[in-house]
Amino acid sequence: MNIQPAINAFNQLGTVWILWLLGGLSVAAVAVIIERTIVFLLTRDQPQRLQKELRDLLAADQLDEARRRLEQSRSFEARIAAAGLLASGPGSAEERMLSESQSVRLDMERNLTYLGTLGNNAPFVGLLGTVIGIIGAFHQLGNGVGQISAGLMSQIGEALIATAVGLLVALPSVASYNLFQRLITARLGRADALAHDVLAYFKGCNEFCRNSERPIAAE
Repeated sequence: MNIQPAINAFNQLGTVWILWLLGGLSVAAVAVIIERTIVFLLTRDQPQRLQKELRDLLAADQLDEARRRLEQSRSFEARIAAAGLLASGPGSAEERMLSESQSVRLDMERNLTYLGTLGNNAPFVGLLGTVIGIIGAFHQLGNGVGQISAGLMSQIGEALIATAVGLLVALPSVASYNLFQRLITARLGRADALAHDVLAYFKGCNEFCRNSERPIAAE
C-alpha cells in the first residue's frame, strides 16, 4: 500500500490549520483559567479568623453554633470541618472528613487536567506544524530547481511561527496549572488544621466522659 499520496496531501494542508488548532486550544485554556479563578475567589474565607472562632465555639461546647458558623462559610476548608462535626465520635469524624477532603480535592482540581495536558503537549503540536512547513518548503525548493524565492522564505517563517505559538500556548497553561495546584495544597493544609481542631474536640469529650465514669475512691 502506497501511503505517499496521503502524506503529500497532508503536507499540502500547510501549517495554517495547526495555528487555528492552537488558537482554539488557547481559548479553551483561558476559559478554564477564568472559571477556576472565579471558583477559588468565591470560596475564600479568612482562615485564621475561621479557625479562632471554631476553636472558641468548641471550647465553649457550643457544637450547634460551630456547625452554623461553618455552614455560613463558602470555603472548602469549612466544608471539610463541617463534615466532621456531623459525626458522633473521633473515629467517625475522621472518616467523614477524609471522605469530604477527597470530594473537595476533586472539585478544586476540576478541569485542571486540561491545563496540564495542554502545557505538556502544545509545544509538540507547534513542532508538528513546523515539520509540516519545512517539508513543504523542501518540496517547493525541489520544484524550483534549488532557487530560493520569497514564497519559500515565507513558508519557512510560517513553519517556525507554529513552534513559537505552541510555546506561547504552553507557558501560561503550565504556569496556571502549577499556581492552582499550589493553591489547592495550601487550602487542603488549612482544612487539615481545622480537621485536627474538630478531632481534638471529640477526643477531649471522650476523655471527659471516661473520667466522669470512673468511681470515686473511698477516703
